[in-house]
Parts: sequence; C-alpha cells; structure tokens
Amino acid sequence: MELRQLTYFKAVAEELHFGRAAARMRIAQPALSNHVMSLERELGCPLFIRSTRRVELTRAGETFYDRCVRILSDIDLTTELTRAAGGSRIRQIRIGSIYPATMGMLPTFLAKIARKFPDVRIHIASGNTGEIIRGLETGQLNLGFIRPVENIGSLRFVSLAHERYYLAVGHANPLAARDEISIVDLRTQKIIAFNRQNLSFSERYFNEKFAEYNLTANIAFSCDDTYALVSLVSAGLGIGFAPEWTLDLPNRGFELKKVKGIDFRIGLGIAWNREDPTAGRDDIVDIARSLARAGR
Repeated sequence: MELRQLTYFKAVAEELHFGRAAARMRIAQPALSNHVMSLERELGCPLFIRSTRRVELTRAGETFYDRCVRILSDIDLTTELTRAAGGSRIRQIRIGSIYPATMGMLPTFLAKIARKFPDVRIHIASGNTGEIIRGLETGQLNLGFIRPVENIGSLRFVSLAHERYYLAVGHANPLAARDEISIVDLRTQKIIAFNRQNLSFSERYFNEKFAEYNLTANIAFSCDDTYALVSLVSAGLGIGFAPEWTLDLPNRGFELKKVKGIDFRIGLGIAWNREDPTAGRDDIVDIARSLARAGR
C-alpha cells in the first residue's frame, strides 16, 4: 500500500466523482481508477459503489476514509513538527470559522496575519463548532474561531468576545416604532428560531432562553442561519434574535431592538491543538488573542 494511493482514494471519497478527483490530483482518470482498484484488491473488499450515475462509499470505504484522513493528517503534522524543529518557517495556516459569526473579527485577524507573514498561504474553512474541533484534532485545521468549549486533552480555547443579540423586527411590525419592548410583548408575536441539522451552540442557547422566558410556544418558523432569519423577519413573518453585526447589512428590512429584561450574549473565541506547531509558534495565537474586545 502506497501513500499516494491513500491520497488518491481520499480525493475520490471527497469528490464522489472520479473525473473531478483526477482533475484535483492532476492525474489521468484511468490511472486514478487503476490506483483505487489496486487498493481494493489489496484490501480484499470494494471501497466504492460505482454506477453510471453516481459513486458512493461502501461501509468499508467509509471506515477506510476516516483512517486515511487521520493517517494523512498525522503525516502532515509530522512534517510540520520536523520543519519547526529545524527552524523552518510555516508555509500555510488553515483556519476554521463559524461564519458568519466571525464577520466582525476574522478580517482583522487575517489582515494582521498577512502583514506578519506575507508569504504564508491562508485557507479558510467554514463549519460549526463540532466540525472545527474535529479538524483541529485531526490536524486538518491549525486554528478555529468557535463557540466556548472546555480545555480537554490537547484542545485549548481562549474567549475573545461575547456577541450580543437583539430583537430583529420588520419595518412593518408595530414593535418597530416602540421605544420600549417587554417580554410580555414578545408573547403576542410569532418567533423565528434556529433549527439546524446538528444542534448548534446557538440553537441550544436560544432553546434554553425561550424556555426560560416562556416563549417556546411562540416559535412558528425555523431556519439554518442568520441571513435566513433576517430574511424571514424582513418579510414580516415574525420576529427573531439576531447578532449586532446585522446592522451593517445593506438594504436591511428590519430594526434591531432591545428587550427590557433580556440580555442575550453568546461567547466567541479561538481554539487550537497545543501539539500543532503552526498554532503554537510565530505568535499566531497571540495575534488572535489581540482581537479580544471590551465588554466581553
């Protein structure tokens, strides 16, 4: 079994298309197919279900893919550790981001990184907190902007800020003209809430808060992200809680209002793997720490 076979297999597993995987690896498709078939013969089982319309991983293929990701990430990490021990400079920084929550913070961080390391390539990957943590653990990411987590094992987290959420009210909603809004006023409204495929930190937070303020029964609509939420609010379908940065959205059809007695704030910070030489050297984490804002 050769290392390049693992790399070729990983590309096909992620693309689920031999043509796209071949283009990604810059190899002829027949040659790529031969490498994968050779790998299957050596393993004694099929890794893919192939048809004229689609390519799918078998159960064995899914298991092999998980191991491949870890093996290849370990090799990358070993390479970086060796370079770090030899005094070589970093060549790439891979950053995970729970976009769009990082809109107010990530550009400043990237600008500082680019000024300090002008020759370093930067790759940004979007995902939820759980996905980014897995990327840090496997070495696929060097740094992650995520919601608060505990320091477990080699994972390290530092809080940078608390993102404030206010009530988003459409222009046509009578509450938009009110100077003061109370919790009682919310009980006459339809509420738009987050409801994602994987229960996110924000979703859990608001589920708990809605239950605490006896607003759960008012939830009438749900969405995956902030942009969808403010779109539903702007359409007059209900109200919802949106982060302060949405005030900067162009042509917005809603107002952000404070609700008396409610202070919704969700933490945001950086995480990294302490065994990762990229995150642990060259002031990468220190640059991220400098983003900490007042009012946290």
